[in-house]
Amino acid sequence: MPRPLKRVRLESGLKLNLNRLARQRLIRPGACTGPIGIRWIDSDGEQIASGLITAEMSGDRHDGWFQIQVGQVHQRINLITQPRYFGGRQWYFVCPYTHRRALVLWKPPGAQAFASRQKWGRQVAYASQFLGRDDRAHHGQAKIKSRLCSMGGFEPDEWDFPPKPKWMRWSTYHRAEESFDRYEAVLNEGMFELLKKLKISL
Repeated sequence: MPRPLKRVRLESGLKLNLNRLARQRLIRPGACTGPIGIRWIDSDGEQIASGLITAEMSGDRHDGWFQIQVGQVHQRINLITQPRYFGGRQWYFVCPYTHRRALVLWKPPGAQAFASRQKWGRQVAYASQFLGRDDRAHHGQAKIKSRLCSMGGFEPDEWDFPPKPKWMRWSTYHRAEESFDRYEAVLNEGMFELLKKLKISL
């Protein structure tokens, strides 16, 4: 049975993903940027919020700061770096509440600040947590398929499971395939149980 919807759905709020902000050139490691506009779009393409961000990540610093202004929210968040395994450094937010490193911060509906997932605890849940077993499996397969199709430029309707995108590593592709197959096994098990119930009821 799906879990009753008592907690706030995390994805219904606002999200800051540090790596995505860098890919979109809204922030630049090694530079001071902003203020620059940022906006959040829902799945229908409608804007749900907008604001301004500024970041200090210049020079050879191993720390910096990130500032965001959205409506009545004015928040300054510390940044730190850690060495990457293959060289270079990875920037992280420092959660203002847990003081843990985080690549993603959330502002759930009704919240007055951005913080890491751990800060919100059981007040929030991911959308998938409100789904039943089979729905979670369908959702998981759809996410994997969507990612592969968007990376490879494939038409989703043409593939049950898309081929490997050109720049994806084979090990990453095989992990995606294994996850897809695990979800398929869950769906097959659900179908078997349904047929069994139908046979009993007949």
